[in-house]
Amino acid sequence: VYIMADKQKNGIKAVVSTQSTGKRRFGPYFVEPVVAGLDPKTDEPFIASTDLIGCPMVTNDFVVSGTCLEQLYGMCETLYKPDMAPDELFECISQALLNAQDRDAYSGWGGV
Repeated sequence: VYIMADKQKNGIKAVVSTQSTGKRRFGPYFVEPVVAGLDPKTDEPFIASTDLIGCPMVTNDFVVSGTCLEQLYGMCETLYKPDMAPDELFECISQALLNAQDRDAYSGWGGV
């Protein structure tokens, strides 16, 4: 049903993640999973995330998760461009993560 509604086979991975965390919406599992991988047939990248209550967000460019969510969105929207080289992408991720967590006192002293 999900494949027919969204025309995305990869969306199933995000739905499975959503259902596994959403079963206990108001229970002990408060996580914001990020699902990333490659399609085994086409090698196309897939990335998605879910919020605390299990609402999926499937996108083609980037997803963010964590306590400095708003700051990460701002940094990623500023620094990210499509079709970046691997070194350029690594620098973009590093700068976005470091600068976003520096602007959020709740994030602590670093990122994982």
